[in-house]
Amino acid sequence: MTGLAPFVVGIAGWKNSGKTTLVVRLVKELTRRGYRVSTVKHSHHDVELDAPETDSARHRNAGAADVVVVSPRRWGLVHELRDEPEPALEDIIERLPQTEIVLVEGYKHEPICKIEVRRREQNPGPALAGTDPLVIAVAADHATEQTDVPVFDLNDTEGLAALILSKSGIPAK
Repeated sequence: MTGLAPFVVGIAGWKNSGKTTLVVRLVKELTRRGYRVSTVKHSHHDVELDAPETDSARHRNAGAADVVVVSPRRWGLVHELRDEPEPALEDIIERLPQTEIVLVEGYKHEPICKIEVRRREQNPGPALAGTDPLVIAVAADHATEQTDVPVFDLNDTEGLAALILSKSGIPAK
């Protein structure tokens, strides 16, 4: 790793467009190629990271601002916002351990480059490509209207990974 800021790319689309499935496939493909990848997932709902009645939940519920859980296989940090505003995406990325690529699921209106995901069964919403100049590609399970960016089959994980790497400027491994 270079110590430089990671390359950040959003996987954006409307509900049920296949964002999570694509993120999972891209993580597998990029890590298979030897890159260190982190992810950020945005949710509009409350997120429960530690099950009720666990020791860490009890610590958090007692008022701890930060709870770190450590085991031989993983560690995790839960930060309780209480009355603080939701952090900006850039603040979250700064807190990630050194990584080369960050895949961001959601945050469709953030000023980061994005791959727009489209599926026939998705919730309705306007196309991002054509209105957002930061969309670098569309990944779809159907023919799409003409766009000024490349269109990939939603299952072309290798092609999408190659696009991310070409845009990132990260040296090939």
